[in-house]
Amino acid sequence: MNKKILFALVVMLSVSLVTVFAQSQGNPPADAQAVEQTAGSSGLKYIAAALAVGIACIGGGSAVGKIGSAAMGAMSENAELSGKALPFVGLAEGICLWGFLVALFIILM
Repeated sequence: MNKKILFALVVMLSVSLVTVFAQSQGNPPADAQAVEQTAGSSGLKYIAAALAVGIACIGGGSAVGKIGSAAMGAMSENAELSGKALPFVGLAEGICLWGFLVALFIILM
């Protein structure tokens, strides 16, 4: 991964975490039910869900790019390899779907 992209991701994550923690430092609510509501809607789960989808899609995209270019190179030499290379591209795309499912479970639970 490029160092500039990694640095940008770390900066965005730290700024979002500081923002969430700064918002949660307000006046504490009076009753216990309000405490449960503020704890459940803290926003950390949305950051975790965004990271799950984002990292999975970045990884899946880079995998599809590498597998796709290798498959096209192999098919240019032998056209019969197209059926054997297609499932590998599908497996790489499945990484993104798993990231989405993890994010969905994070938000719902």
